[in-house]
Amino acid sequence: MTEPVVVVDPNLVADAERVIGTGLDAFNDEVTEVNDRQPLAVVVRDPETGAILGGAAGRTSLGLLFINVFHLPKNLRGAGLGSRVLYLAEEEARRRGCCSGVLLTISFQAPAFYERHG
Repeated sequence: MTEPVVVVDPNLVADAERVIGTGLDAFNDEVTEVNDRQPLAVVVRDPETGAILGGAAGRTSLGLLFINVFHLPKNLRGAGLGSRVLYLAEEEARRRGCCSGVLLTISFQAPAFYERHG
């Protein structure tokens, strides 16, 4: 067999993510015999236009909540809205049987917020 070619190509990110994700999902299903992954989003909308302003998005799987992205515009921070978004995501995850969560962040991305929420 000819050796596969390995390249860095940012133009194929969506395709690569789909193929890798599908393969990982199949592996996890085979090993755990559990196929419970579901997308999860808590969306903050403009009350007049319905436009999405921010929120959190991720998934639940294998008893875990994975938050992939979480963002609120500056003008919506500091009044408890972020806490509400996180609470709703955690509540939905618990409803789905999750007992733990994973969220990766960088030290300058609202460290006090994440520390307050454990």
